[in-house]
Amino acid sequence: MSEGTAQLATTFDERLREILAAARRRARSYPASFEQLWEALATMASGGKKLRPRLLMDAYAALGGSDERSAMDTACAVELLHLAFVIHDDVIDRDLTRRGELNITGRFAMDAVLLGAEREDARAWGEASSILAGDLMLTTAHSIIARLDVDAERRHAMLDALEDAVHESAAGEHSDVWLSLHLEPSGPEDVLRMVERKTAAYSFQAPLVLAAILAGASASAIVDLTGIARRIGVIYQLQDDVLGLFGDEERTGKSTLSDLREGKETLLVAYARTDPAWAAVAPLFGDGLLDEAGGQRLRRVIQDSGALRIVESVIGDRCDEVHRLIRDAGIPVVLRDQLAALTYACSSRDS
Repeated sequence: MSEGTAQLATTFDERLREILAAARRRARSYPASFEQLWEALATMASGGKKLRPRLLMDAYAALGGSDERSAMDTACAVELLHLAFVIHDDVIDRDLTRRGELNITGRFAMDAVLLGAEREDARAWGEASSILAGDLMLTTAHSIIARLDVDAERRHAMLDALEDAVHESAAGEHSDVWLSLHLEPSGPEDVLRMVERKTAAYSFQAPLVLAAILAGASASAIVDLTGIARRIGVIYQLQDDVLGLFGDEERTGKSTLSDLREGKETLLVAYARTDPAWAAVAPLFGDGLLDEAGGQRLRRVIQDSGALRIVESVIGDRCDEVHRLIRDAGIPVVLRDQLAALTYACSSRDS
C-alpha cells in the first residue's frame, strides 16, 4: 500500500466513524438499548477488509475524479450497504457469530439471557435487533448518496445505481435461500445466476459504477466496468465457496462445516450431485447437527467427484475472460492494472 493510499484509508476510517458517531449521538434520546445497537454497529464497521470502499476510491481517482469528499462519502455508503447485507445474511442463516465473534444477534441475545430471558425469547430479541440494524444501515447508505453535494442529474444516477444494487442483491439472496430448500432441481447455471446477483451486484458493480458516475465517466466506460465487475464478483464468490469447504478455518474465520450444515447450494455441490456417490451422503447435506466425520465424507465425495477441480477450472476460465474484457475496456491504464490485480487477488485469496 502506497503512502497516499494508506492516508486515504485512514481518512476513510475517520469519516466512517464520524457518520456513525453522529447517528449514535442522535440515538441518545431513545432507550439505552438503541444507543447500544449503534455502538455494536460502530464496532462492526471498525473491522473488515474495506474491499468495496477501497475499490470505489481507487477507481474514482483512476477515472480522474477530484471531489475527494464526495468520493469518501460514497465509499462510506457502499461499506454501510455491505454491513446491512452481512447483518441480514446472518439472520437468514441463523448465525450467532461471525469470524469467531458474537454478531449483533448473538450479542443482544446473550445480554437478554444474562438478564433472565428464556433462550428463544432472547434469540428473537437478538434477531429483531439485527434486522433493525441492517435496515438502519440501508437507510443511512441511501441518505449519504442523497445528500452528496453534486449536481442533481449525477446524484439521481447514483441513487438509481444504489437502488439497482439493493434490488438485485435481494433477489440473489432470495434465490439462494430458495435453492437451499432443494424443492426443485437446480444446476450449475442456476447457481451462477444466483451468485452474480447476490455478490457481484453490490460488492463489485456498485462501487465501480458509482465511482464512474461520480467521476463523470462515459456511458461506454460504465458498460465496460459493469461487465468486468459482474465477472469479478462471480470469481470472488466461487473462491469463497471453495474456502468455505476446503479452507483453513484459522485464516478464513469460518467453520468448514457451516455451509454443509446449512445445505448451501454452491457450484461445488451442483456438480458433485451429478456423481453416483452423492446419493450415499445426500442425507448429511443440510443436517444442522453434522459433525466433522460427516463433513469429511461430504468433502471427500465433492473432491472425488471432480467438482472441486471443475470449479477451480471455472475460476481460471472466468479470470481469462475478465482479463480480456479489461484489456479491451475503454478505461485508463491505471484502472486496468488495478482491476487485473483485483481479479488475481479474488481468485487466489485464502482468507
